[in-house]
Amino acid sequence: MAEIQRRKTSTATIGGVRVGSNAPVMVQSMTNTDTADIPGTIKQVAALARAGSEVVRVTVNNDDAAKAIPHIVEGLEKQGLRVPIVGDFHYNGHLLLTKYPGCAEGLAKYRINPGNASIGRKNDDNFRTMIEVAAKNQKPVRIGVNWGSLDQALLTRMMDENSLLPEPKDAREVTMEAIVVSALTSAKLAEQHGLRPDQIILSAKVSGVQDLIDVYRILAARCQYPLHLGLTEAGMGAKGIVASSAAMAVLLQEGIGDTIRVSLTPAPGGDRTEEVRVAQQILQSLGIRSFTPQVTACPGCGRTTSTFFQEMAEQIQTYLREQMPVWKESHTGVEEMKVAVMGCVVNGPGESKHASLGISLPGTAEEPKAPVYVDGRLFTTLKGDRIVAEFIKILDDYVESHYAAREKANDKEEVGARG
Repeated sequence: MAEIQRRKTSTATIGGVRVGSNAPVMVQSMTNTDTADIPGTIKQVAALARAGSEVVRVTVNNDDAAKAIPHIVEGLEKQGLRVPIVGDFHYNGHLLLTKYPGCAEGLAKYRINPGNASIGRKNDDNFRTMIEVAAKNQKPVRIGVNWGSLDQALLTRMMDENSLLPEPKDAREVTMEAIVVSALTSAKLAEQHGLRPDQIILSAKVSGVQDLIDVYRILAARCQYPLHLGLTEAGMGAKGIVASSAAMAVLLQEGIGDTIRVSLTPAPGGDRTEEVRVAQQILQSLGIRSFTPQVTACPGCGRTTSTFFQEMAEQIQTYLREQMPVWKESHTGVEEMKVAVMGCVVNGPGESKHASLGISLPGTAEEPKAPVYVDGRLFTTLKGDRIVAEFIKILDDYVESHYAAREKANDKEEVGARG
């Protein structure tokens, strides 16, 4: 793993999962179901959790959604899933949390947007009520500022004050400062109303890549609360993936960020779990955490007119993803494995030697054989129409021989402890 110096923070706990400077950067996601649809929400939470989401947020926007929370938690536990569920509150959270104690108790964390916590009021009564419920139930809170719903009274006041300065700042700079001030002021207010500093997580969501980098740098320099990263309204497909990766990679490389979410807009009928896989890939690409064995594959060129290497790379990647839940339970460290599927002799053997296992397929006009490398050394040469099946067999054997079964590893630890 990469030696990135993490920013020192207090350490919060969400449903028994630690969040903060000494804990792994956590992957989060959010459902898009109607939370009142208990079976549908359970199904989607389960899918997100099985894909690797370590915390799942759900909307709690009305009475039916609040009443559904205990049933959703119970339904997940019946499936053996104890993923922490976070409630997302806007406008009426103070009413729902006090009216439905089962909701307040069942959630692992509350997410409160200070810009929407006391709409139309001149005091902080709504915010205070939610914080007091959190303190009573010993639940952490994410104070999530979003520039799409920033406290307009605060922003207006700061803009007015800025206009009186001899050298006023530009509107963007004042807006970034207002986001940070909103987060920090709300955090201090939460402490005054009963939360401990280690029960508070902050986020400052914006939709521009450079804006996100700038606002989190400012926020990180001014507090020691754990920070949740995410580009809000990132968008669909390649745009959302690239923008989220570009923004969060810079911050994570600087040690900023304790939990992350990739807020992708799924295509109609699309797979919600894509946002989990993208978040994992960001962390794995930076060398911060490993989640699944990685496949290195060349893009193809005029020397690789056959699509066989592309098809094989896809088959191998799919096989690794499908096997990972099984291997994760039975083998230690398999997520660190690297596999190379290359299309010709130019870089094939060299890249294969850098992987745990690699195969160099024949390119155009090359001899129809595929050398296989294991831990940098030529292991065998495959030919014929069963190359994929034979390579997968080598891969399975490698996992069995190189990654100790958890039971065996535990036995060795016990023997060592007794000795």
